[in-house]
Amino acid sequence: MPLNIRPDYCYTKQAVTNKLQKTKMKENLKTFGELMKKRTVQVQKAPAYQWQELALTIIKDLDIPNNKRSSVFMVCKKHSRQIIERAFNDTKELCKSGEKWRYFFKLIEKKPDNKPIS
Repeated sequence: MPLNIRPDYCYTKQAVTNKLQKTKMKENLKTFGELMKKRTVQVQKAPAYQWQELALTIIKDLDIPNNKRSSVFMVCKKHSRQIIERAFNDTKELCKSGEKWRYFFKLIEKKPDNKPIS
């Protein structure tokens, strides 16, 4: 028995695939509110003082170990920004290998003009 197929109802394989993809996309779409509920945003607090930002930069660039990070904050709070930046730049220039953070602390200790800010 021959099938009565009308040409205007005949779909190509590509057309059927496209139609299936569109229906799957409609099923997967959600409301904007649902998408916002699932979204998680990690917010980092900005440093309160400039010396904290400077200390964070030094910690990152010199690969300071966890047990010495508080010392970096203490030094940055105690000394002026110019002294810290000078020691930091000298460390980057002079210490190409090894533990840069040790060299940084030696420079901070040895500088004769390192007078704490009162």
